Amino acid sequence: MTAAALPPDESERLALLQALDLLDTSAEPIFDRLTRLVASTLQVPIALISLVDSNRQWFKSRVGLSVSETPREFAFCAHAILQDGPMVVGDATQDERFADNPLVTGDPMIRFYAGVPILTRAGKALGTLCAIDSKPRILRQDEIETLIDLADLASKEIQQREANRLARRHLAQTKTAIEASEARFRSIFERANLGIALVAPNGGWISVNQTLSDIVGYSQEELVNLTFQDITHPDDLEIDLSLVRQLASGVIDRYQLEKRYLRKNGETVWISLSVAKQNNAHDELDYFVCFIENIQARKEAQASLAELRRDLEKRVEIRTQELRTANEMLSYSMAQQVNYQRALVKREAELSTVIENANDAYVCLDQAGVVRDWNRQAHETFGWTPEEAIGRRLDELIVPPLHREAHRAGMKRYLNSGKSTMLNQRLELQALRRDGSTLPVEVRVRALDLDGQKIFSAFLHDITERKRHEETREHEARHDALTGLPNRRALFEMLPKAIARSNRNGTAVALLFLDLDGFKAVNDTWGHEAGDSLLREIARRLSNCVRQTDAVVRLAGDEFTVLLEGLSGGRDAAIGVAEKLLASIAMPVQMGEASTKISASIGIALHISGTDLTSDQLVNAADTAMYEAKHAGKSTFWVCNSNTN
Repeated sequence: MTAAALPPDESERLALLQALDLLDTSAEPIFDRLTRLVASTLQVPIALISLVDSNRQWFKSRVGLSVSETPREFAFCAHAILQDGPMVVGDATQDERFADNPLVTGDPMIRFYAGVPILTRAGKALGTLCAIDSKPRILRQDEIETLIDLADLASKEIQQREANRLARRHLAQTKTAIEASEARFRSIFERANLGIALVAPNGGWISVNQTLSDIVGYSQEELVNLTFQDITHPDDLEIDLSLVRQLASGVIDRYQLEKRYLRKNGETVWISLSVAKQNNAHDELDYFVCFIENIQARKEAQASLAELRRDLEKRVEIRTQELRTANEMLSYSMAQQVNYQRALVKREAELSTVIENANDAYVCLDQAGVVRDWNRQAHETFGWTPEEAIGRRLDELIVPPLHREAHRAGMKRYLNSGKSTMLNQRLELQALRRDGSTLPVEVRVRALDLDGQKIFSAFLHDITERKRHEETREHEARHDALTGLPNRRALFEMLPKAIARSNRNGTAVALLFLDLDGFKAVNDTWGHEAGDSLLREIARRLSNCVRQTDAVVRLAGDEFTVLLEGLSGGRDAAIGVAEKLLASIAMPVQMGEASTKISASIGIALHISGTDLTSDQLVNAADTAMYEAKHAGKSTFWVCNSNTN
């Protein structure tokens, strides 16, 4: 007896056989009719629909046989499924493959066998429709064709069940995709750090997020009972309505406007409004998509800067995003699936509209840290196109090299323990651009659990301009606008630190208080512009006369101080610096084609390590010594006699 070889696609064939739920099931009329037709048409005592399992052949339908299965190693059908067409054995005792087969030498005493493979849609043979006789036989051609036709009916029945199973699986996948899309949309909608709203053509709020509620002071439930006209400042309403009409009629495809809302408590709040429209499947206006950024702080900052620096021009960067719609969905031939697909397309359109029109960079990651979504603003902010970014790890794109290991460790810690220092809060971090430069960003990250997998939604806002303004304000608060030197505020911040270092290091600190002699005459003679030029020149000379570790400060008018630290020579060292300063100040100052000379009176106060002396006391002592120098004849210095004067 020769055992049949295994088909080359055996593992796939067995998997499909198991998936179709045919094995070990009850008899079914559709299959029993086929075996009865084979038995009566071919006049054979035994007719079977045999399914070849891994170690057996099991009979889905049988005529003339009492057993429901036999071992696969004895099965004629195991040979038949390897054929492209019918397998006919006229006399098994004369066939070396079957002559000593137990089914030939014993019950049911098989002599004649004819079997045709039963095929799946992909052509995989699951079993056979076969005719068996205990007497040798030769089939006519019409009998073979009849057996082929009946086997084809069995194949079509199994293929229909295969198609039904595939349809059910596609339906389940589509439903899961809709649920995932809905979760992503709600996450982006609710967690965005700018207001987002869907507005009906008549101005009613269809849906609003929490950020918009925070801006205007109304709850989400209260807003949906109002229109945007109800909360728009009367002075701004007409231009807004005019733009809405143009957008609805197709004259423009989007607009951006700065206007005021009326908060619930009666206050006004400035916002930047970006509006695009969304049409339905019939290309009719469905609703407006609105993005609202609270710019009240910016307006207040602009007003404050205008008062401090009258020549500063307001710069407002307007960014408009083009809509990008990506709607590629599975379609199948069942009515229920069509409804699911329409819902999925609608949700994906809303999600794409929100993401692509956001003023912040949006990045979606899987739990391995790989980018799955990358919007237009992310492209503009970091330089990577969506095609380049999607599929790569985020830390390779925007995390500076020094922070990458910490980023990966944080991701791993969160996935293992659920603990994170990054999620659900605003953080200011440094990010890397494609060109290698870095920029400060404000980051908000949220984690979602979808089908047991973590995804991370992140919004990143470029705060470069805000940081630059903060640094400018900080510098202006501590420096003199005319000379660029530190001012009085900076001096009183430096003095306590200098005194503390003096006490810690055992060295002396000296404060030199300078008042220019004859400065008023320069102003009276040459004018205030010349006086300003003179002050800048004196500031430059003073700075050139001291070490980088020392500090020159302009207090006000023509008064300056010089803070000297680390004076190992104490009083003598301070006097040496004062003499150097007097000599530098006394040099002629060029005033156009003429020149002038001025002098200065310097008061010196010393702090010796270990003594109890405050900043105010040190300044007062130096000021007093300066007046002593003026009374002594000007163009000289005076040293305070006591460390505590």
